[in-house]
Amino acid sequence: MTTEAKDPLAGLDTIDWAGLNHAYGSAADVPGLLRALCDPDEEERLGALGKLYTNVFHQGSRYEATAHAVPFLARIAADTSLADRDAVLGLLAGLAIGYDEAHLPGGVDTAGWRSRVAEFVARDPADLIAELDRQVAEAPDEGERRAREWRRQMFDCAYEQRAAAAELAAYDAVRGEVRGVTALLADADPGVRTGAAYVLGWFPEEAAGTLPALLGLLERETDPGVTATALVAVGLLGTPGDAALAARLRPRLDAGDAVVRWAAATALARLGHPAEDASAVLAELAAAQAEPPSAGATGVPFHEGDLRGYSAASLTLLADRHPEETLSAVTDGLAAATSGPAVFPVATAALRLAFGDERPTPLPPFAELTAGQRRLVGVLAELDEDTWSWVNFLEIVDAWGLPQQRAALRAYAGRPPA
Repeated sequence: MTTEAKDPLAGLDTIDWAGLNHAYGSAADVPGLLRALCDPDEEERLGALGKLYTNVFHQGSRYEATAHAVPFLARIAADTSLADRDAVLGLLAGLAIGYDEAHLPGGVDTAGWRSRVAEFVARDPADLIAELDRQVAEAPDEGERRAREWRRQMFDCAYEQRAAAAELAAYDAVRGEVRGVTALLADADPGVRTGAAYVLGWFPEEAAGTLPALLGLLERETDPGVTATALVAVGLLGTPGDAALAARLRPRLDAGDAVVRWAAATALARLGHPAEDASAVLAELAAAQAEPPSAGATGVPFHEGDLRGYSAASLTLLADRHPEETLSAVTDGLAAATSGPAVFPVATAALRLAFGDERPTPLPPFAELTAGQRRLVGVLAELDEDTWSWVNFLEIVDAWGLPQQRAALRAYAGRPPA
């Protein structure tokens, strides 16, 4: 193999980057940033990584240039002479799927995604605008009408259709690198093994090759963080109801490391655990609500490392069999959560468990709620002012018809003013 063939940036200048776009317009700056990722200076590398997170991956969005950057990033991640390869793998995962919370706890629905994009890009713009107009006219209240009207005014059909196609193209570009990423499961760096397992968990269409490789990693791995990440990836790639795969994961519920037990429970919750494992799966996920396990030096990158939030989402998968226990566990987690964004996924899961997927209309009097619903509302009312200052949180409580002011929710629950 020639030296040039080993160069992770070979072919970089053959691409018309200036003719491609990213979040800030022309992607002419991307080649320089990719070169900086290979720089021996840490400040240069991390600065370039941060800029790539803001231009080819801007707040979860992907662009025309994103897919073109993927092969170079994959080769950088595979080059053992370079540093920060685990961070590059994290960027690759983001370029594929955006923020992973949107795909958890069920994993990536590739068939549904492909179908939705194909249908959307084929739609007549006039039909899309007419549909938005109907949504405005059918708004249930004035606040929702204003929100829908704003979305209607801001909607750019051509841009949205290009964006949908670009995001799927980025996913498929990373999918094209799965073989090379799979090889990194044998890397000497545990951070790289963790990053590789994390990336592979998002490509169910490649499971025939990646699932055996991940199971092989589990047989030889000693690092708890790598093991936990691989277990979660196996759970996301496996077919729900696969009893043989569940049986292979079941012994990990008895592991000495809490994060490994948590990961096994997470995987089994998604796969549909055998009845005899129900109490252990529920117990591990409930324990993570009270006190998330330490993920060790490598960390577990799923759900941005928020194991409490991920556990809350996983507990919703058990609600049909254990409704009271799961709501109680997630409410415990909400009470134990600190403040601000860490509360959001737990509150979302708790409200879904308590009230279902649709907002109660009208909201019943507090006295008519179930005991579990009353307890949850009380916990929400006790959350601090910082949490209640976030628009994201207000949107969460409003989605289930609860008051959007802390004082109003406390009054609804019969609590004294804070």
